[in-house]
Amino acid sequence: MKILVQKFGGTSVADLEAMKHVLSKVQHGLEKNDKVIVVLSARAGETNKLLALAGQWSATPNKAECDCLVSTGEQVSIALFSMLLNDAGISARSLLSWQIPIRTNDDFGNARIMEIDRDVLMKQLELYDVLVVAGFQGVTEDGRITTLGRGGSDTSAVALAAALDSSECEIYTDVDGVYTTDPNICSAARKMDCVSYEEMLEMASMGAKVLHIRSVEFAKKYKVPVRVRSTFSEDAGTLVTQEDASMEAVLVSGIAYDKDQARVTLRNLPDVPGTAAAVFGPLSEKGVLVDMILQNTSQDGHTDITFTVSRKDLQATLAIMNEIADKIGASEILHDLSVAKVSAIGVGMRNHSGVAARAFTALTQEGINILMISTSEIKITILIQEKYVELAVRILHDTFGLDWDIA
Repeated sequence: MKILVQKFGGTSVADLEAMKHVLSKVQHGLEKNDKVIVVLSARAGETNKLLALAGQWSATPNKAECDCLVSTGEQVSIALFSMLLNDAGISARSLLSWQIPIRTNDDFGNARIMEIDRDVLMKQLELYDVLVVAGFQGVTEDGRITTLGRGGSDTSAVALAAALDSSECEIYTDVDGVYTTDPNICSAARKMDCVSYEEMLEMASMGAKVLHIRSVEFAKKYKVPVRVRSTFSEDAGTLVTQEDASMEAVLVSGIAYDKDQARVTLRNLPDVPGTAAAVFGPLSEKGVLVDMILQNTSQDGHTDITFTVSRKDLQATLAIMNEIADKIGASEILHDLSVAKVSAIGVGMRNHSGVAARAFTALTQEGINILMISTSEIKITILIQEKYVELAVRILHDTFGLDWDIA
């Protein structure tokens, strides 16, 4: 049995006319496959409305009940679309997460998928040509509804594709693929035909909203090919797949940026064993994710430590640092919200040198100061003043020739 998984986001199911576009995509999918699994998000804006409703009823909404509430958005989408399919003569039914079930842990609001009952899905596929599954949600072992976090419908779709050995998972959005950078910033941005799992993970971690990062992790782990396409065009989109030799030949594949950054500096810390652990241990205990870290060269037995966190975590971070300031010996705690990250990403960096030098030289020529640097095997990230982000993106995009057509 050849099974195709298709996922459609909120704008794709926003109203009847949008859902008719989805219907045509599903019909086309059935022409080339035996069965289709359709994963739907809530209609555009619906989740925010439900969260606002929770805020009206409670100053601190219970997380489990909040998940129960917001999961109804997907239930509306799958019921309406199943009606549309049946009226078009397609044998279909809707399925909620608990009916399959899609088992998750009990981290309400940000649950992780643990297991999917493949047998239930296969039995239903014997009865129906299309199963319309609610994305974004799961169920705990004791039967409580959970949600997977923003963008979780992508993860639902890829997980279902992995469970069913689907030939491909199509993620339909309001964009026609993955671009070399944000087209809203750089008009020369080019849609990529293919991108590796590793590159897509790095782009997603930098805030690219095309795919949910956990969906890419699932795809990489289970080797699920994922195609990002537009609901409203016939473009082939971008295939996210395993790295091959042609990808390695390209030095840099994309330029990403992230404005959700805050910089924190601890001044005049004792340069002794255990200082870094005393700083970052309490942050880890409170669930604060630290990104870039820089420790200055010791002077007179003291050093400075600078790191970045998400802006939403800044106040919690400062509160923790103020609590332990005397213990860690910090003379001053500084912070800066006017910073942002820009990254050059490409699996070709593994086999080519000089990427960092070219990037730094290009930025220097434009008078852009680099505040911090971090690297991975396929990524070079710099921290700069936020006001230079758009300029830096365009400069790096041009420096690495990403607007050129590559045969």
